[in-house]
Amino acid sequence: MSVSPRLPFPYRPEAEIVASQLQSLAGALDWAAAAQSAQPWVQAVRDNPPPFWAMESLLREYPISSAEGLALLRLAEALLRVPDAETAIALTADQLGRADFDSAGDGASHGAMARLSAAAIAMSKKFLPPSASAGRADEAGIMSKLGARTVVAATVRALQLLGRQFVLGQTMGEAMKEADDARKKTANLRYSYDMLGEGSRTDLDALRYLDSSTNAIRFIAASADMTGPTEKNDGISIKLSALHPRYEDAQRERVMAELVPRVWSLCELAAQANISLTIDAEEVDRLELSLDVFEALAARVAQQHPQWQGFGLAMQTYQSRALDLVEHVIAIGRKYKLRLMCRLVKGAYWDSEIKRAQELGLPHYPVFTHKHHTDVSYLSCAQALLAAPDAVYPQFAGHNAGTIAAIIQMAAQTFGPHGASPLLPEGASPGLGRPGTGGGAKFELQRLHGMGEGIFREVLKNPLISCRVYAPVGAHRDLLAYLVRRLLENGANSSFVHQLADESVGMGELLTSPLRLEPESS
Repeated sequence: MSVSPRLPFPYRPEAEIVASQLQSLAGALDWAAAAQSAQPWVQAVRDNPPPFWAMESLLREYPISSAEGLALLRLAEALLRVPDAETAIALTADQLGRADFDSAGDGASHGAMARLSAAAIAMSKKFLPPSASAGRADEAGIMSKLGARTVVAATVRALQLLGRQFVLGQTMGEAMKEADDARKKTANLRYSYDMLGEGSRTDLDALRYLDSSTNAIRFIAASADMTGPTEKNDGISIKLSALHPRYEDAQRERVMAELVPRVWSLCELAAQANISLTIDAEEVDRLELSLDVFEALAARVAQQHPQWQGFGLAMQTYQSRALDLVEHVIAIGRKYKLRLMCRLVKGAYWDSEIKRAQELGLPHYPVFTHKHHTDVSYLSCAQALLAAPDAVYPQFAGHNAGTIAAIIQMAAQTFGPHGASPLLPEGASPGLGRPGTGGGAKFELQRLHGMGEGIFREVLKNPLISCRVYAPVGAHRDLLAYLVRRLLENGANSSFVHQLADESVGMGELLTSPLRLEPESS
């Protein structure tokens, strides 16, 4: 039974929702001061740009709005899954044949590595058969066949290297070694490991994911501090749709009977090891079912492990009901006298949510259709989370320097002296915690592995700030859907990561306040 009525209808006019959120933020945030704090971070990243093969650089050279970018995106989505060489050659020839890589690296603005890569791709096309007869390798000579296979092998290897930017390791042992190496370079770094896996199609798939998650928890537990604060340890993130093949509202009774015990087995292991377990966010039409599962588990936590402070939920602020969801989760925490971990993210399924609403002919969308509306929603939800330290431990995930600075400012104002600098070096703001102490922090920042490293390198120079890295773990064959979501998310022209890499975007435009923009209709 829920602690409050069902969430509001998701398909509502977004301008009305955003206008209400803007009112709640009025006077609570000095964006100009936040932007000023963020400027040195941005400048430092631009003064030390990532290498050419980094995702940000690739998207700058080959944006997904271009023919070249689309060709590479399609190859990333499909090539690693192709089982035979002939089809792989046909696919590679077809996609590279659609784009003009000969001129893609031209221009003074492109670096030497960009020009070299464009030339290499253009040369590779000469070894591939024409796309119209790509699959007819039997008509080609032996040298042509060998050349085509070499190009495909090189392309597969390049995609695997691209995937490695987003996947910490193929096994937990490999991933934890990488994490330990990273911690030697950066203090206050924690990890939330995510075993790669999309929605299960069969119960065998679900049991396989359950087994991999169980083993992951045991790996993490081996190095966890059993007596310190849970948030100081690494943790795990799990996907409910990967744990049950029929994770949908129409199968609610079956889900509650079969899925809840599976997740509880993971929760018990995590609680006994004093590590965190966070349930990942999914599509809008699964939100209320996710809440039912989450509350059923919270009730068990309160009954059997009331001291555990590591149970959590990810919440997507691009949803029209994001603030309602935050308030609902806070109510659950208070009802069961728990402190729940709440990961605030902007969202990763925007394209599919828009497409589904259009296919159904719905009057409105369940997600915001303007980026600055999502930014306003994020800040409004952050405000609500920071105001409920008795019920939640906020985890603010994102790579936008302006948003990060705004979060730190709001935390300092909430927990420290009103108006105090959000970046005090002496630990004067108790809300940010104190360096060298065993606890006291009221929140943490989060980023995705392979993204935002430059910005967070600067942010974490402040010893009061902690960051948790969301780190996928798994084989290359399992990363495709995740990789494509990341490329789509960061390839958009409005993406902060995309604009950060584009020096033609000025500092003022990059750090524009979302609070100054009027709400727009969908």
